[in-house]
Amino acid sequence: MAEAKETKKAAKPETKKAAKPKLPSEVFAVDFNESLVHQALTSYMSSERQGSVMLKNRSAVRGGGKKPFKQKGTGRARAGTIRSPLWVGGGVTFANTKNYTKKINKKMAKKALASILSKFKAEKRLDLVDDIKLKEPKTKLAQEYFKKSGQESALLIASDLDQNTMLAMRNLKHFNFLDAKDVNPYDLLKAKHILLTHSAVPVLKEALNVK
Repeated sequence: MAEAKETKKAAKPETKKAAKPKLPSEVFAVDFNESLVHQALTSYMSSERQGSVMLKNRSAVRGGGKKPFKQKGTGRARAGTIRSPLWVGGGVTFANTKNYTKKINKKMAKKALASILSKFKAEKRLDLVDDIKLKEPKTKLAQEYFKKSGQESALLIASDLDQNTMLAMRNLKHFNFLDAKDVNPYDLLKAKHILLTHSAVPVLKEALNVK
């Protein structure tokens, strides 16, 4: 057989990189307002407080079942339990959950977030990255993705991450992820660097655009 068999190489699928979206100036070019950011951060952290620590009434405190001393003859005020609210270590008189919430105007909160993002961009600590979708929930795959960014620690802000991707990222020590709809001042200020996916840009624009 003189005819040589031609080996056809499988054509690689063309991967068209989506054009980088423009960062809207109303979100990423805002003057940094330190006092406003402080108000937003205080409001967020106060709202996260549970408010129920060390709040037990006299029946919920452990102990105090025995009368501490006899009713008469001691010269002291009568007492039936050592867990009375009058005693040190006793229960709380009105043991209701405390409310530590500090209200802040919605527009102020949005402007504070835009102020933080703008500062990251001005300091060149914010980069646009391609969207991520891992086929398997493996930490190694997530490490390879973040290795391309060249950052040792970063916060990834993405939109609609699938379960495999979230499971792969949650074990990373120096990297964290956040949905664009859930951005908050605490996580932003805690981050050393921000990686923003292309799909997260329009979500942030819609959420933080204050007219």
